[in-house]
Amino acid sequence: QVQLVESGGGLVQPGGSLRLSCAASGITSSMYDMGWYRQAPGKARELVADITPGGRTAYVDSVKGRFTISRDNAKNTLYLQMNSLKPEDTAVYYCNTSPDIYNWGKGTLVTVSL
Repeated sequence: QVQLVESGGGLVQPGGSLRLSCAASGITSSMYDMGWYRQAPGKARELVADITPGGRTAYVDSVKGRFTISRDNAKNTLYLQMNSLKPEDTAVYYCNTSPDIYNWGKGTLVTVSL
């Protein structure tokens, strides 16, 4: 059974940083394009960053230059380094394959506020 467990969220002030982690089990995540998604209150879930098995990355325009996606294949773990956070980054963040093919985890809540 595939499990995706996100962690690392929290409350941070604008301009701050957080590092999210996604531990995968039941799959060898290094074989897949993997992505970080987010869902803000009242909005649809969106893909914000993805990474290919070869390490090529892509980002939605709103996070380019601020977020960095990476992976540790030995740990079967995906990361999202988020810098210069803005209030509009407030959302529940999820990981999944890109496109998503597995059940969603619980996500991790990121709140950017004074």
